Amino acid sequence: MATLLPDGSPHVSVVWVAREGDRILLGVRDGSLKGRNTRRDPRVALSITALANPYEMAQIRGRVVERRPDADYRGKDAMSARYLGRPFPYRGWPDQMLLVIEPERVRYTKVSFTHAPPRA
Repeated sequence: MATLLPDGSPHVSVVWVAREGDRILLGVRDGSLKGRNTRRDPRVALSITALANPYEMAQIRGRVVERRPDADYRGKDAMSARYLGRPFPYRGWPDQMLLVIEPERVRYTKVSFTHAPPRA
């Protein structure tokens, strides 16, 4: 996920995502850099790669249209179950929230490469 810093330069970080209809959800702390950046400027970009095939990907540009409190970690736990197979292991951040992103531009690409990383 890319957000914009106060000087306009990009800040990029790896995030977990979920879908809610056509919208994208992701969990952040409101006081984190992602939280502060999107509060000031809601424009974001996401690059999503399929776990099973790194040559299948989506690039999304959009805006944060809603900020939902997630103090009970319900949203974060749902994402964690998908990525870790269990509830989110870290607790205690009272400013946990879900960002709701409305996509404005979406590009899907699937390249016909076969993923075969070299073996060590």
